[in-house]
Order: sequence, then structure tokens, then C-alpha cells
Amino acid sequence: MQTLMDVATVKNRLDGADETGRRTVLLDVRWALGDPHGREHYLAEHLPGAVFVDLANDLADPADPARGRHPLPSLAQFQASVRAWGVCNGDDVVAYDDSGSLAAARLWWMLRNAGFPDVYLLDGGLAAWRDAGFSLESGEAPAEPGDAVLSGGAMPVIDAGQAAIWGRQGLLLDARAAERYRGEFEPVDPRAGHIPGAVSAPTTANLSADGRFLPAETLRDRFARLGVRDDLPTAVYCGSGVTAAHEIAALEIAGFPAALYPGSFSEWSNKPSNPVVTGAAPYADGTAAG
Repeated sequence: MQTLMDVATVKNRLDGADETGRRTVLLDVRWALGDPHGREHYLAEHLPGAVFVDLANDLADPADPARGRHPLPSLAQFQASVRAWGVCNGDDVVAYDDSGSLAAARLWWMLRNAGFPDVYLLDGGLAAWRDAGFSLESGEAPAEPGDAVLSGGAMPVIDAGQAAIWGRQGLLLDARAAERYRGEFEPVDPRAGHIPGAVSAPTTANLSADGRFLPAETLRDRFARLGVRDDLPTAVYCGSGVTAAHEIAALEIAGFPAALYPGSFSEWSNKPSNPVVTGAAPYADGTAAG
């Protein structure tokens, strides 16, 4: 299943030069941790016809210590949002942002999980579009209500109980920055460190300097070095389930399936009985995962 779409292909579709005849819906997921001004960025400039998606409100329920900082919304809520963006059955959806797809991947994963297969990440996002010299628009893009019908459960997930033992029966990847994994810095969650057994795998290492995903073979080599194998179940978490979706997209490009722990470290660290490990080793005694 194809994960990415490049800017040239999207431009051809907007120009009516694509031979597939499929309608393409562009969704702008401008969001970054510590930057609450995504809508303002979108209104200033966005791809032609792109509709804004508010990650904090459209792609998450309110923060809940028992579920994490960005709990997944109900299927009914998500379907209502998807229809409000103008998405119909049979459309191709292309999600993008201005941060290397780190936010857009949340929408990509949620649509995939909801049984909507024809969703792509714009490789390189807004920066790649600008670099290509293509035009941008400002203001709010209108959207006619869509009729998309969503299901659920199409992507694998794990819960906290499974995360607690995943490092012994599979491979648990921590997609956060390495310093947060080691517990040297924790800007938002109540405790610093990582889930026992997790292996540090910062999702930013999946990108080249221009914000595009690395080639599939390069990604496959990277994940193989981290211990990913075809015969070993892999799961991913991050702070709140957002950038972990980006890691899952990178794993898919590399040819590896992976499960998401939606509550991630924000859920895990809020329960005092859950152990947290600091330092570079997966376990507190310094042993490796597996």
C-alpha cells in the first residue's frame, strides 16, 4: 500500500492532468508541540483548496490522565469531522503539514485505522511545495460536506498492559527525542524516562534534511539496526500517540508492519504503579530488549 505522494503528482491532480480520474482532497494538519497557532499559519498560506484540520480538537479528545494527552476520538466523532472536511467515499486524501509530516501522520494513521485506505502523506509537506515553486492560497478554503463512511480497527494497536511486556515478546520502539527517552528532559509529561524494554528510535531520524522521508531501503536498514525483523512483532509509542504514527508510516515505507500504543508515555507516566526507566538502556538493570 502506497504511503507517500510527491508534490508533482499532487500538482498534476490539481491541474486536472492526472489519469486516474479520482478526486483528491488536501488536508492541512498544521500543528507542532508548543505551537498553538496552526490555524493562523494555515490562513496565511496553504496548498490550493486545502482544508484545515485542527489536530488538538479534530484528531483527539481532551487530555485525560487515564488516556493520555491526545486520546483518540470516537469513530462517530471522527467520521463527522472527516465529512465536514469534504471527504467522500472513493476520494484520495493527501495530508500534509510544515514539519516533515510529524503531525499529518496522525491523520494518515487515523484514516487508515478507520478503514479508509486511500490516504497519503505529501512527502516533504508545505516546504516541498514551496521549493517546487507552486502557488499557495490564503484564507479559508470552503468544503462541501462529504459522505465518507468509516469503520474501525484496521490498524493494530496495543494498550498499557501489552506495552508493559512488549519488550520481552516483541520490539517496543520509543519515537520521542533521545533525551526524553533517557529522561534528561521532559517538557510535558509527569515523569521522565521510558517504558521498560523500549528501544530509542527518534522519528526525526526517518527524515532527510529537507523533511522528506528517507528512501525505503535506507529506512529498512535503520530499523533493522534497531532490531526490527519480519518475524518480530513491533509496536511504537511516543509522548501522546502523534509522532508514533509517523514512525509507523516510516516502518510501512520500509516494509514492516507495526502497532500503535495510542496513550503512549503521557498515559503510561500518569499511573504511579507503572515503572519508568531512565538512561540509554531499555531496562533499569542495563539489559537490552528481547
